[in-house]
Amino acid sequence: MEGLRGEMAPALEDLKALVDQFGPSMRSFLQEMGPAFGEMIDKVQDWTDYHPPEMLPNGDIILRKKTSPEPPAEPLPAPPGGIEL
Repeated sequence: MEGLRGEMAPALEDLKALVDQFGPSMRSFLQEMGPAFGEMIDKVQDWTDYHPPEMLPNGDIILRKKTSPEPPAEPLPAPPGGIEL
């Protein structure tokens, strides 16, 4: 176990530094946006139905729903009596 702990120590220190750096801003973000995210998660049934989020030049973030592919067109019926080539 000591060997594993020794190997993991640098990665854990890096993770702690990230938490120290981003923790306060993430906490603030979740306090402000958490309720809106909860509502959105309740409304979205399947995330695979959506394209990845896009950020517009004005800072708005949009989620575009994928459109269903149109069914293939049915072949035209053959005219009575066939076609002479």
